[in-house]
Amino acid sequence: MIPSVRTCHDTGAAMIFEVAKDALVTTRLEPDPAVALGPDRARLRVDAFALTSNNITYAVFGAAMQYWDFFPTADPEAWGCVPVWGFAEVVETTSDACTVGERLYGYLPMASELVIEPGRSDAGGLTDVAAHRAPMAGAYNRYVRCAADPAYDAGREAQQMLLYPLFFTSFVVDDFFADQQDFDADVLILSSASSKTAIGIAFLAHRRGRRVVGLTSARHRAFVEGLGVYDEVVLYDDLAATDGSAVFADMAGNADVRFAVHSAYGDRLAYSMAVGGTHWDHDGAAAPAGGLPGPRPVFFFAPTQIATRSADWGRPELDRRIAEAWTAYSTWTDGWLAPALVVGPDAVGAAYAELLAGGTDPRTGYVCALPADASR
Repeated sequence: MIPSVRTCHDTGAAMIFEVAKDALVTTRLEPDPAVALGPDRARLRVDAFALTSNNITYAVFGAAMQYWDFFPTADPEAWGCVPVWGFAEVVETTSDACTVGERLYGYLPMASELVIEPGRSDAGGLTDVAAHRAPMAGAYNRYVRCAADPAYDAGREAQQMLLYPLFFTSFVVDDFFADQQDFDADVLILSSASSKTAIGIAFLAHRRGRRVVGLTSARHRAFVEGLGVYDEVVLYDDLAATDGSAVFADMAGNADVRFAVHSAYGDRLAYSMAVGGTHWDHDGAAAPAGGLPGPRPVFFFAPTQIATRSADWGRPELDRRIAEAWTAYSTWTDGWLAPALVVGPDAVGAAYAELLAGGTDPRTGYVCALPADASR
């Protein structure tokens, strides 16, 4: 368990960590001027947030999937704020939807505070109904009240920040395949097999008896094999088709890997899903330009499957099923996950740069805090 970060915050000027949209390696820390709250608003102090390869995917697809639009910067043409998942505390409110001191879990900026417009409040949580967030999927705009969350454990906040959003995606990816009877395929292939989203998918698919093949680098092979949820681990350079048909879930976003999988299986590839972009900087220069053999890759947008299952089962039943699966998964990850607390702009910047470069040990999970700067 990591130390608490609730006491790390000074009462100074808020800060926001920004990324250059046209050069993700370029970052800066900017003051986030406090504004007086209007009616029906709440100021949240961002206590802690997770930083994983998932957030690199948010940056890579920032424009295409509107991730940059959640937390606009002062210069939105050039600079963006990467969304993260974490915990915040209500420190000021003019809304009846929340109370000062209430702890919330949800989608946050890489910053020390956030002002929201609470709406559609219920016992379990509230939704930010700010106009700029209205076009985005509702799943990203809801904040869960920790006191009412059956999945919340104060001693396991690190696991929830680091893994729950990724596991939520893993769950709905696996549920999508299960709902389609795995397209009658014999094997599920996962790229970037050491990524936390891929591990979650493998865990769930393995539990329901699917054969799972993980693609990874030589550097991560031993770790991936040691997880025990992949039936076979294959290096990218050694990729060759197994017997039978396959479905492919691509976490890497590496065009060469994607082409290799499609070429190996051809018409025996029943479905190709694009999930993430952990290999964001590899544009596939070695892949031939003549098009992919087999099916056209389909980008997987988790909120679409969430909406489908919410309609099928009702949201309470969906939440119950995910919570049940999460409890088993979270306990299992204690065998390999190593949360690491990083506090302050320099440490957070270094963690972001390491993830962007793809050099992070897959066991490591960064839990970050950007305390307000009392010197400003």
